[in-house]
Parts: sequence; structure tokens; C-alpha cells
Amino acid sequence: MAERVRVRRLSDEEGQRLQRLVRRGEPKTTTSVIRYRRAMVVLASAGGNSVPVIARLVAADEDTVREVIHRFNELGMKALDPRWAGGRPRQISAEDEAFLVETARSRPERLGCPFTHWSVRKLIGYLADNPRRVVRIGRERARRLLADHAITFQRTKTWKESPDPDREAKLVRIEQVINEHPDR
Repeated sequence: MAERVRVRRLSDEEGQRLQRLVRRGEPKTTTSVIRYRRAMVVLASAGGNSVPVIARLVAADEDTVREVIHRFNELGMKALDPRWAGGRPRQISAEDEAFLVETARSRPERLGCPFTHWSVRKLIGYLADNPRRVVRIGRERARRLLADHAITFQRTKTWKESPDPDREAKLVRIEQVINEHPDR
């Protein structure tokens, strides 16, 4: 039979810090909740409780309790701090981002879409089904990228359409002037 998993003998300072953390807690943040639960595991183990009893006490898996105890034995108080990972790997390339921005700055009518203004949902749908280049991106990520490039789709809604037959040519000319002479 394997030896019981127990925390090593605590120093006076470690014991006091753990008791202070469990009794008073810290400001209510995600980190402090994790530290609080891990401190409870260590104190319960130092008190002679078995792993199954500690797991029921803190409502955690027995393997998690064992892992916390082993880490505390190796690292000491540093084991109470959570190890956050770097997050999900980046899934959109710089070229895809540039294509998204270029598409968002162009008018949907020129790209063959049956609407006059983009919304984030329409833009994402267009990019996912685009025949030239398929870009799969979530709405929140697209919204943040557009905000980083100061692109907004907020427009004054109106039921009026321009009766001018040269409207399209004038809009193309305006876009050309804006792109070629941004300081004007």
C-alpha cells in the first residue's frame, strides 16, 4: 500500500500565514479564492486529515488535493498562487487581420452584399463565406480588432435613400480622396 499523502511539517511562520489567510481571507478576487481553498487543503493536511476527508471539506477532487499537497511540499507558500497559462493560442494571422480591416472599411454593396452598412455579425458571416479568403473569427475578437483600428459601424438609421443616379460614382470618388489624401 502506498504511503499516505501528507503535507510536510509547517514552520511557525507558514502556519501563521496559512491561518491568517483562512481566517481573514483576502479581498474577494479569483486569486484569493484559489489561495483560500489551497490554504485550507494544506492546513487540513497538517491537522492530520486524510485526502478523502479534505476533498469533501473543500469540495474538490482527491487528485487535486494530492497535487496541492505535493506542490506545497516542493515549493512552500508559492504553491498557493495559481499558475495561469498564457491563454488560447492566437488563431488569426496578421494578414487575416488586415483583410478584416480592409473589408470593414469597404462598402458592402461594392463587395456584392445586399445591404448598405456592415454590422459585426454581417462582417463575420461575409468573412466566413468569402470566396477570395476565408477568415474564421469570433464576434468578440472581431469587435476588439475593429475597435483597435477605430472602426465603428454605428450609423444614423434613416429610411431615405439618395435619388442621385451618380451616387455610387461620387462615393467612390470620396473614398479615393480620403485614402489618397488623409490629411485633407
